[in-house]
Amino acid sequence: MKICILADNQFITNEGISALLTRTGIEHIVRVKTMSELQEKLNVYPGALVVLDYTLFDFISMQQMLIVKTAAGESTWILFSNELGETFIRYVLQSDPTISIVMKNDSATEVMAALQNTVFGIPYVCEYAEQILENENPSGADATPVNLTASEKIILHEIAMGKTTKEIAYEKNLSFHTVNSHRKNIFRKLEINNVHEAIKYAIRAGIFDVAEYYI
Repeated sequence: MKICILADNQFITNEGISALLTRTGIEHIVRVKTMSELQEKLNVYPGALVVLDYTLFDFISMQQMLIVKTAAGESTWILFSNELGETFIRYVLQSDPTISIVMKNDSATEVMAALQNTVFGIPYVCEYAEQILENENPSGADATPVNLTASEKIILHEIAMGKTTKEIAYEKNLSFHTVNSHRKNIFRKLEINNVHEAIKYAIRAGIFDVAEYYI
């Protein structure tokens, strides 16, 4: 019996993917919330199908994620996220072409196709990721320095401090929507996918000082 490890911290996604997985014949679904839990379950179910939202998990980098996958060589993986940068997609698929990628805003038909193909060991790449791979002039090539607006730098600093979107909105007297839009623009401009990568950039760019944690 095929086992699925669902590594996604969004309730609605968990419920929706679980419903779709039952149509593929998968009956046993294990849910995990952290990288360590994922590793533990992969030790128990080395041949599992992993459905992962990288942007919501506590991986420090994409390299770390690939190391975890390589250690569980019998497993098959689908990356299922709202936003994945071009650099991330290119690097991951060039490093491990067995990984499938589908976006959360893709149609139900495409998401289902990704699940069905991956269950049978056939990698699936959605149209968005295919376009990135086919682009001969990726945006990351000859890239100029990233120019964040003053507002985006402030929001990035607060993100690096570990604050949630709701907390930042309250403290800065901004709407949740405004802060969330800044957050998305920051991630898009920097071509990053999670808070850990945002913090690393903020430190390198001098926007955030680790010593601030101890003030």
